[in-house]
Amino acid sequence: QVQLVESGGGLVQAGGSLRLSCAASGRIVSIGTMAWYRQAPGKQRELVAGITNIGTTNYADSVKGRFSISRDNAKNTMYLQMNSLKAEDTAVYYCNARLQTIGAWGNYWGQGTQVTVSS
Repeated sequence: QVQLVESGGGLVQAGGSLRLSCAASGRIVSIGTMAWYRQAPGKQRELVAGITNIGTTNYADSVKGRFSISRDNAKNTMYLQMNSLKAEDTAVYYCNARLQTIGAWGNYWGQGTQVTVSS
């Protein structure tokens, strides 16, 4: 059984910062690309940022220069540092990881953490 557990969401004023964490646990052999997605009410889920197992990153244009993704492979944990938050960043943020268990590679999702930015 594999779990991705997000933490760090909450309510913050515009211009503030939050740091999200995503911890993977279970019978994990290897973790490939990890990513953060978000879904605002009435909108489709969108990619926020991704990071490969060797640290190559990519970002949505809307968050470039404000958000920073990182990971600690020894802890099977990924982070998202969010600065200069805007009201439009309000959404449920989901952790995603492609990882290998004893059986095979698969795509896994966390349960989501709410980020609310007040203007």
